[in-house]
Amino acid sequence: MDERNRRAFFLGVVGTLIVFAVLLFVVGAERVIDSLLSADPLLVLATFALAVGWLAAWSLMLRTVLGSLGVKVPVVTSFFVYAGAVFANNVTPFGQAGGEPIAALLISKVSDSEYETGLVSIASVDVLNVVPSISLILIGVGYYTTTTTTDIGDQLETAVGSAVVLIGGIVLGIAIVWRYRERIIDRLPSIIAPYASRLGFVRFNAEQFEADLTERMRRFFENVDRVATNRWRLTAIVGLSLTGWVFQAVALTAAFAALGSNAPFSVLLFVIPLANLAGAAPLPGGLGGIEAAFVTLLVPTTGIEAPIVTAAILIFRGAIYWMPVVIGGLSVSAFGVRTLR
Repeated sequence: MDERNRRAFFLGVVGTLIVFAVLLFVVGAERVIDSLLSADPLLVLATFALAVGWLAAWSLMLRTVLGSLGVKVPVVTSFFVYAGAVFANNVTPFGQAGGEPIAALLISKVSDSEYETGLVSIASVDVLNVVPSISLILIGVGYYTTTTTTDIGDQLETAVGSAVVLIGGIVLGIAIVWRYRERIIDRLPSIIAPYASRLGFVRFNAEQFEADLTERMRRFFENVDRVATNRWRLTAIVGLSLTGWVFQAVALTAAFAALGSNAPFSVLLFVIPLANLAGAAPLPGGLGGIEAAFVTLLVPTTGIEAPIVTAAILIFRGAIYWMPVVIGGLSVSAFGVRTLR
């Protein structure tokens, strides 16, 4: 890890600690700790077991995407490779945006494929996870507003509005890039190459770098096209994504049950993808920001006290965030990827 990345990581950790300190101060740290100490160990264990189900479902997504690209990876290997990708996302700022290049390197190394193939595969998994998440948010919020007499609340209204704008912007951006991909391939390398060479980012001449970049971009878009046009595999991928979201919702249900509380499953289904949007914050894997978003959204929608909600989220995030960090960190080390250092 170079000096700039080390500084960004350090600032992210400091930001995370500040967010957690403010959150625990507001909800009451002592009551949160008391709730955690009273948790049913078996149900806490069930939360972690269900999180493994989520990790397995999304690792099968990655395996199916790679299959669309002609790359075969064993089921067990795909599990540990995806765990390594989640690890990369969780320890770099801005979540997927920071971890995807590292995850792509890991995938290409383990599957013995080109870097562009690894990048397309992990990017496809992340983008295709948006499809079920949008459905869960819109359907879930619609169901919530029609079945409860409680006002939707400013927090939820703001969160849903932000989600629609953010996701809409991402979809529009992807559509524009895809529509003008040939122009991008033809023109972008010639713009980047002289600057990259001048700033010392490349060791060879600008012409060679431009040609190499053009070829890599062409392969990237060709791989995207292969994934997008395989309808049967695309349907299976979206189905596995939805399965993963459901596993997360059941895991959070178990976390609340461990504390003797019953959170409505329909609420958890749309709050989980909503809260995960906070992963775009410049914090390692969104750590701290996602927890705060969960508490902000779940307290008014479930009617459960903030300390209990916070304790349930800490258990849940222990399974969804920290467990993949441990498994994925060991996987990255075992696969021999040293980029994070």
